This record gives sequence, C-alpha cells and structure tokens, in this order.
Amino acid sequence: MEEDLMVESNWKAKALVVGALVGALVGVGSAYLMIQRAEREDGEMRMGTGEGIKLGLLVLGLLRQVSQLGEGK
Repeated sequence: MEEDLMVESNWKAKALVVGALVGALVGVGSAYLMIQRAEREDGEMRMGTGEGIKLGLLVLGLLRQVSQLGEGK
C-alpha cells in the first residue's frame, strides 16, 4: 500500500519536472525569437496590446488542447 503511494507521487513529481523544463525551454525560445525580430526591425522590442491578446489566447488554446490529450480513451 505504501509502495503504491510512492509510485503515484513519483510519476506526479516527474510530470511536474518535465512540464517545468518544457515550459522554461519554450519561454527561452520565444524570448529569443522576439529578440531576433526586434533586431531585424529597429533594435527595440515592442509588443502591442493586440499582439499580447493574440499571444494570451494562443496560450489558452494550447493549454486546452493539452488538457484534452487523454480524453476519449
């Protein structure tokens, strides 16, 4: 019984660590791409309100898709 609890918490911890690493890598990659775009245009990084809203909706859509991965089985 105690072993089952350890196995259950072990996969949860692994999932959290993997999620954190993937999130950090995606964040760093996104920042790099934004920096590259800013350097191509005028050397200053700007994000307008419209772009911020688009990005927020895109992230929400992505999270919705990830939450639905295991459904339907």
